[in-house]
Amino acid sequence: MKQSAERVFLDANVLFSAAYGSPGLRKLWDLAAKGLCELYASAYAIEGARLNLERQEHLTRLGELLARATLLPEADPQTPCPVSLSPEDRPILLAAIQAATTHLVTGDLHHFGAYLGQVVGGVAICTPRDYLSRHRRAANT
Repeated sequence: MKQSAERVFLDANVLFSAAYGSPGLRKLWDLAAKGLCELYASAYAIEGARLNLERQEHLTRLGELLARATLLPEADPQTPCPVSLSPEDRPILLAAIQAATTHLVTGDLHHFGAYLGQVVGGVAICTPRDYLSRHRRAANT
């Protein structure tokens, strides 16, 4: 029986960095193309990335990347957050939890750092490097 693909929620900073041209982050889209994961983002995360991208080429690239991801509905703002996060970061984690994603991939060490490597509300919180390293190790076994 085929294992289902992991459901990966992309934080705004991951979307921003990928649109800016990070070759390492493009590997997330390579995994998705191979059917090893499915990529998700919310309008809130997308807007967070867009606000910080100044050049048209980066905005265009963001659009191209998002064409290969699934847009999730926004989290219900009345839902209590299971961990202590700033009001700006709660919608990210709550959207990932409410959509039953398996992973929240974030580079935001300042706000999510205390929760890296933990599973919160059924969602494993990790950096892009940790997520990709796990896939590299699995491919080598």
